[in-house]
Amino acid sequence: MPIIVHEDKKLFELETARTSYVFGVNEKGILQHLYWGEKVAALDCARLLVSRSHSSFDAELDRECEEFSFWGGAFYGEPSLKAQFADQVRDLRMVYAGARLDTIEGRESLIVTFKDAYYPLRVNLVYRIVPELDLIERYAEAANTGEDDIVLESFQSAAWTMPHMPQTRMTHVAGSWAGEYQLRETSLSEGKKTIESRRGFTGPHANPWFAIDDGGATESGGDVWYGALGWSGNWKIVAEKRIFEHVRVTGGIHDFDSRWLLMPGETFRTPIFVGGYSASGFGCMSRTLHRYQREHVLPSSAKRKVLYNSWEATTFDVRADEQIELAKKAARMGVERFVVDDGWFGQRHSDRAGLGDWYVNPDKFPDGLDALIREVNGLGMDFGIWVEPESVNPDSDLFRSHPDWVYRFPTREGTQLRNQLLLNLAKPEVKQYIIDFMNRLLGSHPIAFIKWDMNRTITEPGLDGFPAERQREIWIRHVRSLYEIWAELRAQFPHVEFETCAGGGARIDFGMLRFADQAWPSDNTDAFDRLRIQEGFSYVYSPQIMMCWVTDSPAGVNGRRLPLSFRFHSAMTGALGIGGNLKEWSDAEIEEAAGHIAAYKEIRHLVQGGRQYRLASIRQSPLAAVQYVSEDRSESVVFAFLHAQQFGRGRSLKLQGLDGGRLYEVEGVAGETLRLHGSTLMKAGIPLPLRGDFDSVMIRLRS
Repeated sequence: MPIIVHEDKKLFELETARTSYVFGVNEKGILQHLYWGEKVAALDCARLLVSRSHSSFDAELDRECEEFSFWGGAFYGEPSLKAQFADQVRDLRMVYAGARLDTIEGRESLIVTFKDAYYPLRVNLVYRIVPELDLIERYAEAANTGEDDIVLESFQSAAWTMPHMPQTRMTHVAGSWAGEYQLRETSLSEGKKTIESRRGFTGPHANPWFAIDDGGATESGGDVWYGALGWSGNWKIVAEKRIFEHVRVTGGIHDFDSRWLLMPGETFRTPIFVGGYSASGFGCMSRTLHRYQREHVLPSSAKRKVLYNSWEATTFDVRADEQIELAKKAARMGVERFVVDDGWFGQRHSDRAGLGDWYVNPDKFPDGLDALIREVNGLGMDFGIWVEPESVNPDSDLFRSHPDWVYRFPTREGTQLRNQLLLNLAKPEVKQYIIDFMNRLLGSHPIAFIKWDMNRTITEPGLDGFPAERQREIWIRHVRSLYEIWAELRAQFPHVEFETCAGGGARIDFGMLRFADQAWPSDNTDAFDRLRIQEGFSYVYSPQIMMCWVTDSPAGVNGRRLPLSFRFHSAMTGALGIGGNLKEWSDAEIEEAAGHIAAYKEIRHLVQGGRQYRLASIRQSPLAAVQYVSEDRSESVVFAFLHAQQFGRGRSLKLQGLDGGRLYEVEGVAGETLRLHGSTLMKAGIPLPLRGDFDSVMIRLRS
């Protein structure tokens, strides 16, 4: 399943297990997309390598299907690269300069090279395949081979051309704090549909992935083309439908308020944009991307531990003795990791002060942090702690010593969000400060887990100490410094696991997940709201990384009261955590929680490493259901949730992904164990023992 270069025809073929991706250079030198979908004979597509014109107003229709669009000449669509040269010329005339196969980062790669006809700019378009998953990774590199600076005004990772279809639907997510990952469907007409973040990080209002179909694809059937961008700063994805019905999706680093000065001899590389095709609907898309994360993105394949976080029990009033009491209750329930959240450091008694002063508060920990850690370890749990290294309170020793360490414009007072400002990670001394204090924290204490939070968007984006021509590099430099910090910490402390958290799900993407073991999808822990949040999250992101907490009832975000079983079942569909105030839990609740945690440990390998099937959506009915199946299809677990029973009607459910010929033992449907074949479970289904409001069930299957 190779990458093939047909040099005589200037045709390029990317062949995966089930798909073909074909493009080539036509007689005018335009790199033209030809085909993407189920396998074809690629050489048959060579006849499509022709230039086309409609009128003088649309002289180069073949550029509407261009594989990577260089802004210049008679091109008016969304550019993949827009640049300015030292003499102020802003026109690109990129000429095909050859293609080659090479090994990059241990993977066979196709590099297609273009050079400007006059200026010293070289661009490499890089393609890698993940053949068993039918995925293509794309990125681009721009190199300045001359003696003058070149300004990159927009440099996207890839442009994906869709096949012609009468109707085109785009699926994506939208949201806000406490309501992230809400699925949206948009019918594309002529024009552009843009999803983006311009806040300095990935953002809770959108997430950098898309799916395209003809409007008829379902969870289990239909053609779906999709892509996900690996970038944790400002980004944009533009779906553009032209008047001649071509649809292209271009994505990468956002060009708003952004530019990069490419100096002589330098190379700039865009983030990876991975794309794929599914002939079996959105469910196949999701399972493919989940496996891609586990095998090619995440730094570790280890299963996530059951954790307890003490934030809701103590907020900023962190005291060692009280943490020990919470730890004892958590250990009784079978928790494997105890995490102290905000409030353990400096003069941090509220969100108004202390952020940036990373030393253990001696009043809260009179015997030091290690005394608490020894107690936690003695109870059979490892220890984790919360940090927010990128931000600072004006009321802190750090800010009083280094007021110039924040992003700022010299004539403007900085906007305070959550009573804090953002540190300028582009400054080497700031980056080193963060690395140094994290090295001291992790090097001096037996800490196994870091929850890295980020509760601040970027405002007043001035790069103090940088020249005027480099001011707009802030958006890229912050992310690059962040990646470098995480890479160094992971190399220095390989035993420590990291969680990415940003005011909920505001920094989750395939770039951040190359460093983070798990992610925090939302500050909304209401178990019913979470069903919709977690469904949207699962379209792209693996349940293995999805942290889900069981918290108190009524829920703080909306006052809803839910049974403890419903709260646990909702959280057990991802990586399980507990965040309630255990001081208020009764012995009966502690005992019930222990039973749920024990059950989760038995099925954790299915949830975090199996194939996920979304059986029913709470968006479409009173019932939500999700199933996880082992790779060998020998066992499965199903979680079902009923919002409200109406008119005394019962519910049944058809399962998916099983071996039709196998006989499965089914527990949780009736008072006894049923023995049913996979074909029966998938075709006839099973009745659900759900009644009333907010009922839930966990069903186990073993062959």
